[in-house]
Amino acid sequence: MKIILLSDVASLGKKDDVVEVSAGYARNSLIPKHLGEEATPANLNNLKLRKKHEAKIEKENLEKALELKKKIEDWKVEVSIKTGEGGRVFGSVSTKEIAEAAEKQYGVKIDKKKLECDVPVKAPGGYDVNVRLHRDVTAVMHVHVSGTN
Repeated sequence: MKIILLSDVASLGKKDDVVEVSAGYARNSLIPKHLGEEATPANLNNLKLRKKHEAKIEKENLEKALELKKKIEDWKVEVSIKTGEGGRVFGSVSTKEIAEAAEKQYGVKIDKKKLECDVPVKAPGGYDVNVRLHRDVTAVMHVHVSGTN
C-alpha cells in the first residue's frame, strides 16, 4: 500500500515522502496515529500543490532576505558602552543591545538569536556581526561601539 507521510517516521522516510508499506502497518499504525495518509490520486494532487506552494513561499522568503542583506550591509549601527578609568569596560555589548540599537536607528526588527559575534564586544571600536537572514543568506552588519563615562 502506498502512503504519503505526514511527518518524519524513523526507518521509513521524511514528511511528504510517498512510501510503500504493508497494508496492516498502514491501517493499524500510520493512519490512526496521523503519521501518514493513503496515496489516493486526490491526496497525491494535494501533495503536489502543497509542495508547489511551499516552493513559492521559500523563493519569496529568499528574495526578501537578499533585499534585507543589501540594506544591512550598508548600515553602521552605533552602540555605546559604559567605560571607567583608562577606557576599561564594564561588561560587554550583548546581541540584544545590538538588535535594539539597529531597530532604533533603522526601524528594522532583527531577532537577537540571528546575530552571531565571532569575538565578544568588550571594547570600544568597530566590529563585524553576522546576521543569519535565511539558511542560505548571511549579512555582515558593521557595529561601532563607543565608550561613555
